[in-house]
Amino acid sequence: MGERAHGAGGRVLDFLGRQEWLDRPSYRLENVLSFGFNAFGGARNKVTNALNGVWLGHPVHPPLASLTSGAIGTTVALDALSLLPGKSSTLDASRFAEHALGLGILANFASAATGVTDWQHTHEQDRRIGMVHGVLNLVATGLYIQSWRDRRRGRRLRGIVTSAIGYGITSGSGFLGGALVFGSGIGMDQSGDRLRIHDWTPVLPAAELPADQKLKRVDVDGVGVVLCRDGDTVSAFAGLCPHLAAPMEDGWLDRGRVVCPWHGSQFDVQTGAVVRGPAAAPLPCYQTRVRDGQVELRDGAPTPLGVAREKYLAPKSPNSVEISEQEEIA
Repeated sequence: MGERAHGAGGRVLDFLGRQEWLDRPSYRLENVLSFGFNAFGGARNKVTNALNGVWLGHPVHPPLASLTSGAIGTTVALDALSLLPGKSSTLDASRFAEHALGLGILANFASAATGVTDWQHTHEQDRRIGMVHGVLNLVATGLYIQSWRDRRRGRRLRGIVTSAIGYGITSGSGFLGGALVFGSGIGMDQSGDRLRIHDWTPVLPAAELPADQKLKRVDVDGVGVVLCRDGDTVSAFAGLCPHLAAPMEDGWLDRGRVVCPWHGSQFDVQTGAVVRGPAAAPLPCYQTRVRDGQVELRDGAPTPLGVAREKYLAPKSPNSVEISEQEEIA
């Protein structure tokens, strides 16, 4: 990350990314998180999927973080307004500032829960920077809670100063969070370039496609595509996991799901839909068929009513695959 960043901000990121002493507490925190999620038992996947944003198709942390900063920013603005001359405006601004601060505190807790769920799958420099990002947000949240208590007890000026300091810390932490998103792509779809071919295109002899559910990568027009045979069906999908660009050819099939080799994200092998996070974006898929001994594909994610399915007889030899029936629903 430091090599891609420039200026004073780049130097800060480079410094934080080199703090290897943060690795031990960060991995201990990851173990605690894993233990906590495992305590949900059979509901673990539902909980982590909700926090990762699988239901949304996008990580939940960024919008919650925006809500937090917006609410706290509103608090600071109303606090500034309350300091202006005028008794009635002062009372109204103070009351609304307290409500906005309460909303910001609640949003901050939700943002922290989703953020730490995303963070546990990071590594090295990104993990260290994320650790500092989280600690700063924790300190800021403590200041916001203290500010809210001071306001409730009538110490309004003290509460204003405390929340302003917390907002300054949040702003610095937001810079680190933005660097993780825009610099390292944390939370962004990293599945890479899409294959744009509308006509059926042969990409591999069917005899070269493993029959034991192993994944095979091919390059088509400079785009990596992974092929696999799951029972009677040939599937094709993007060569990189949407989460952190893991090479999907190193993954494996498990009960109709393709599993990412790095962090265990699971995708429906037919549609690419996320079955289990941490990935939030679906895995791009392509339509497939076998014709004249060649595996062919074209652009367009398959659907239950538009899947090209190929049924095979047992091969007569290790190097021959014979098609007994082909059914294509256009």
